[in-house]
Formats: sequence, C-alpha cells, structure tokens
Amino acid sequence: MKHIVRLFRRLCAVAWLAAVLGGTALCAQEAVRCDSAVVDFLRREHHIRFTTNNRIVPLESGQEKFDDLFKAVRDARESIHLEYFNFRNDSISTELFTLLAQKAKEGVEVRALFDGFGNRSNNRPLRSRHLRLLREHGVEIYEFDPVRFPYLNHALSRDHRKIVVIDGMVAYIGGMNVADYYINGKEEFGAWRDFHMRVEGDAVGELQSIFLHIWNQTARQQVRGPQYYPGCADARERFADLKPDTTATAGHKMVGVVNREPHITPTVVRETFLAAINAAQRHIQIINPYLTLNRKLRRALRRAAGRGVEVEVMVSEKSDIPITPRIVEYNANKLMRGGVKVYVFQGGFHHTKVMAVDGQLAYAGSANLNSRSLAWDYECNLLVADTCFAQQIGDLFERQKPSCYLLTPERRRQMPLGQRAAGWFFHFLQPFVRHDAPAALPPGAPTVFQVPQLPNDSHA
Repeated sequence: MKHIVRLFRRLCAVAWLAAVLGGTALCAQEAVRCDSAVVDFLRREHHIRFTTNNRIVPLESGQEKFDDLFKAVRDARESIHLEYFNFRNDSISTELFTLLAQKAKEGVEVRALFDGFGNRSNNRPLRSRHLRLLREHGVEIYEFDPVRFPYLNHALSRDHRKIVVIDGMVAYIGGMNVADYYINGKEEFGAWRDFHMRVEGDAVGELQSIFLHIWNQTARQQVRGPQYYPGCADARERFADLKPDTTATAGHKMVGVVNREPHITPTVVRETFLAAINAAQRHIQIINPYLTLNRKLRRALRRAAGRGVEVEVMVSEKSDIPITPRIVEYNANKLMRGGVKVYVFQGGFHHTKVMAVDGQLAYAGSANLNSRSLAWDYECNLLVADTCFAQQIGDLFERQKPSCYLLTPERRRQMPLGQRAAGWFFHFLQPFVRHDAPAALPPGAPTVFQVPQLPNDSHA
C-alpha cells in the first residue's frame, strides 16, 4: 500500500510540474508577438535603434512616387540628398535634374550619388558631359565605385539603395530608381509594378546618417552638422501638400532602419528576413521580384508552412532579366512542394519588395531575396512594427491576387520540359544574376536627356 501511495504522489508531482511548465510555455508563446520578437532580436544582435514617432505613406506606383517626390523637392529649403542605383537618362531624370538645378540656384544644397555598375547596366546611362553640366549648375553629383579596369574588381558590393532625404525632415525609400518605365512600363512585359515609401519622424535622421556616411567616403568630404538633423520638427508644416498618413497610428509608428553595409553589417538584411519568418505564428505574405533565395531562407519558409503558418509568396511571371523567371520557377516549385502558396503575377513585371507578418510588422525597401542583396550589395530596408502599415502591405498583396494564378503541381507539370530544365540549370547561376538591369531599347531609340533642357545652359 505504501508503494502505491508513494507512486501516486510522484505521479501527482510530475503532473503538477508538467502543468506548470506547459502553462508557462504557453503563456510565453502567447505573450511574445512576432513584432516584439523581431524588434528585440534586432536591438540585441544588431544594435538597431527603433524610433516611435514616425509617419509612413505607401507609394504604390511610379506616378505616385514621382509626383510626391517632386512636390517635396520644390518645397525644399536647406538640403536635398539623393542616393540611387541608377538615374536613367530619360524624361523623368531630365525633369528631376532641371528641378534640382533650380533648387541649387535658390541656395539649397543638392547632393546626388549613383552606382557605377548601375549606371553601366543602364541602357541610357549618364555620361561625363551630363555630370559636368549638373555640377556647373550647382548640383554635386558623384559616381560610387566607377567601373574601370580591371572590371572584375567592381563586380561585388554595389550600392543598390534608393534613398532621398530632404531638409532632414522627409525621406523616400523603396524599390524604385529614377526612370520613365516606372510610370509607362515597358513594351516587353507591360506595366511595371513597384513600391516606395515616404517617411517622416526620427527614422529620417537614420537615413540621413546612412547617406552622409557613403557620401563622405565617395566624395572625400566631411559633410556633417546639426543643420542636417532638425530633430522633432514637424515636416507637415513645411511640406503641406504631400499625401498624408491617415492611419490611426500616424505619428506613432515604430520603425527600425535595417542598413546593410558589406564590411560593417553584412548579415543584417538576411537575418531580419529569417527572424521575421521564424517568429511568424499565423501568416506571412511576401512580394519579391528576384526570388532566387538561399537554402536557409527556403527552409525557413517551408518550416513555417509546416508548423501551420499560412505562407503566401508572390512572384512575377515576367522579368527585366531574361533568365530570372526560370530561376524563380525552380525556387517557387520547391516552396510549393513544401506547403507554401505561390502566386504568379501576370499583370506585367512586379518589382515590389515587401513582406508582412501576422498583421503586426512589415519589412520593405530595396533588398531582393537574392544573393546580391543578401550577401554582396549595400541595401536599406525599413522594419516597421505597426499594425496599420502591416495591414496596408497585406491589402496590397490581396489586391494583386486577381492578376495571378496559383502555382499547383498540375500547373507545374503543364510547363514545357525544356522550361523546367532551364530553371534547374540556371539556378546554379543565381549568385551572379544582376538586378535592376534595364532591357535594351530598340535600335535608333532617341535619348531624351538633352543638355539644353537645363536652365541657363551655355553648352548646347
């Protein structure tokens, strides 16, 4: 009898301990939201500063982005800083450069930076004469890492960021460079879909610091000072005509700037993607144009689907890089077989780079899900721990679904064998596939950027 009593007591103790530990684990799981988990990770492991007084306005088309940007440039009083992968030598760049020259004449400090490889890959690149003319009109413009002999030395660590900071009070960041096709599309694939953001609040100061760091390195200058960081000044007083943030969290959005510099923060973009995917409990939505992935990210997405998270990924059927669709098909098939819902966009080329998780956080900017963005290039994204902005990204995803088909095993088998084989072959080349490479124009296409269009030009 004593043995029975002793055994019963032990069983009760074990049951109590299991209940306590199980209850504690359940409470911890419920208490730790994905946004808190990711924010804590970035603060702890990458020392990213999160600010909480921000406004963010999504700009979901090229027309919307450039209309908003040009209004802000016209209202600038102190400084205009631009950092792009490339400025395509066409009508929208001409309009922008003409406006920048006017602002420089008014006494505004204008600084512009573009990537040497991005310019070389552009079928309408800026030439030395364009740069010389802009400088004569007061616009400081420099080329980051010009591509010169030996050319292979310049293949890695390109500046793929797209950042504009105006008066230290408003900033623009996202996936768009400066080119007409963001508005007009391209004959090869139709409409060009993309995503950009305007930011107000303390996150603007973080973007200003990023720009000035690379500017001072490239131009060999020492541009710094409090005038570039106006602090808590309300941008709405100076930039009154811009599209407002009308969400319930306007002015209270938590934002962390995730900046990848090759030799300083080489893993931060990749680890942020992984942290957000691994922290997801209910839902992941991703739109990305160059879904060539690496093994860790592919496994993370499949594991998320395996633990019951609804994982939705949108890729583009067409691309500005000929072999990219085959590589994307190869990776999409692997994701689909792992339980991920893959939507293939057919309404043109989707160059958008966004992710929403659990309706609690969003991740957007210049970074693609390819080896160049994750392991080589300068990139900049925003991690936004805000339910309203996450909902806006989710709504964007849902609005695109009618222009997609859902990838299924049956649909995959209907693809020609040669197409599927090309995907398997080309995926070995994915570390070397460049991004943002404009397709060639037909022979004889005119160059729109003309020197006489700049004001007071004496070199026509």
